[in-house]
Amino acid sequence: MKLARSIQACNKPDKGCVLTIGNFDGMHRGHQEVVRGLVDHSRQMGLPAILMTFFPTPQEYFRAEEAAPRLTSLTTRYLYLRNSGIDTLIALPFNKSLAQTSAEDFILEYIVKGLRTRFLMAGDDFRFGARRRGDYAMLKSFGLDHGFELTRCTTVEEAGGRISSTRIRQALKDGDLELAERLLGRQYEIIGRVRRGDQRGRTWGFPTLNLPFKHKPPMSGVFAVKVEVDKQMLEGVANLGIRPTVDGEKILLEVHLFNFNQDIYGQRVRVKFIRKIRDEYRFNTFDALKQQISEDCTTARLIHKSG
Repeated sequence: MKLARSIQACNKPDKGCVLTIGNFDGMHRGHQEVVRGLVDHSRQMGLPAILMTFFPTPQEYFRAEEAAPRLTSLTTRYLYLRNSGIDTLIALPFNKSLAQTSAEDFILEYIVKGLRTRFLMAGDDFRFGARRRGDYAMLKSFGLDHGFELTRCTTVEEAGGRISSTRIRQALKDGDLELAERLLGRQYEIIGRVRRGDQRGRTWGFPTLNLPFKHKPPMSGVFAVKVEVDKQMLEGVANLGIRPTVDGEKILLEVHLFNFNQDIYGQRVRVKFIRKIRDEYRFNTFDALKQQISEDCTTARLIHKSG
């Protein structure tokens, strides 16, 4: 699967393409159903399947710090999609120029002329273009005039409601990892590269893998986790948040793996969240923090042992 950052960088399909557009944050079960439908139509029509997304998201562009937390980075979305049958993932930079593009111009420049779209999948609530004037009805009208078929994305429900990124964020915020897993179709995980930290955990006897964040995560606290390292699945405990006793500002995922002390700086790992142990809170002394970390490790081991 090719990753393109612009329409120009995408191999322009001679006979057209099948296309879907959206944020696809989380790549949850609803998104997975859209991808399956898109790939099926691409094979039936003999045309490439293209998924268009935006990075940052429009909400992040307009609302900045008030935007909803990301469930997945662009890299993570790419990793989830690379074996799905999608031919090209287009990640358009959402900037001032794109924000000011009218809905009509977006359809003509990107969907019609840029990609020669023959088949488009879109949700009923999909809004686009300056001031969000574009909607499903506008796409349908332009499709009739410019020769592309339009169909609605399938709605997938679970536990009495529609599966959505918003609902998953709320489940994670509430510490309901079981519900989040049902909505995602997998355990919630964070994929990233291990960076060198301040080595404080190592001096305390709890060496950690450190994964920094540029954006706020959808949850925080201490968790029992499993981590995929070099195709091994290892058990451990993790703190996700600002570490109020140590730093209090920088968001970091710190993972202590049991019976593991290898140097894997720069390697990509997958941290799967099993169960929440407690919220983050500030301790009066480092000794109190070290004691709590020891207790968290004991709790996490019991969680892993119970399956």
